[in-house]
Amino acid sequence: MRQTLPLLFLLFAACEAPAIHEAPVREGLNDRFLDPDLDVERFEVAFEGESREVWRERTAIQDLLGLKPGMAVADIGAGTGLFTFPMANAVGEQGRVYAVEISPVFLENLKAQAQQRKVSQVQTVLCPEDDSGLDANTIDRAFVCDTYHHFTYPLTTTSSILRALRPGGQLLVVDFERIEGVSRDWILGHVRAGKETVRAEIEEAGFRFLREIQVEGLEENYCLLFERP
Repeated sequence: MRQTLPLLFLLFAACEAPAIHEAPVREGLNDRFLDPDLDVERFEVAFEGESREVWRERTAIQDLLGLKPGMAVADIGAGTGLFTFPMANAVGEQGRVYAVEISPVFLENLKAQAQQRKVSQVQTVLCPEDDSGLDANTIDRAFVCDTYHHFTYPLTTTSSILRALRPGGQLLVVDFERIEGVSRDWILGHVRAGKETVRAEIEEAGFRFLREIQVEGLEENYCLLFERP
């Protein structure tokens, strides 16, 4: 019996938390971000300029998160820090901003920015392509802006975000509208799935859909809000 009980317990535990085996939905899309010679300045121009509507509407978008002092938020796909540092101001010194990236070069840049700005509440997180890299029950909000279409393993990655959120925590996804015959050719070729598919995938991971939020000034992007039950 001394040997049987542990064995039964292990078998039961394995049944309780089955591993998710997911094939990549698209390969090679993130290779440029893994390049050790990544040109950060080039992406700063692309990510933080008037030509990008989420940059123009960044304040209105961040307001949708309802950040308060002391909260913990994950900026997943933080890039050059467009939202990371305004988030740090919103949560204050007692809060925490997890800047999550698959790119070591982006993370080094974010670390340097945090030190230069003397923002101790920003913590960088290097993640693999199939996980957010966040510990369970550590965040109140998760933010994914123009990054969901870069998820190579959407189910496993989104499931890891669900685990990282505390009960009642929220996920805000901002991404490109992909509509055949309407969206630009670049979007149709670059973005894998439309809004309905994205919502269905996130709900499959265990999230509860709350609502779509309209932001004036966003023409090519949508905003979907979800909650961890």
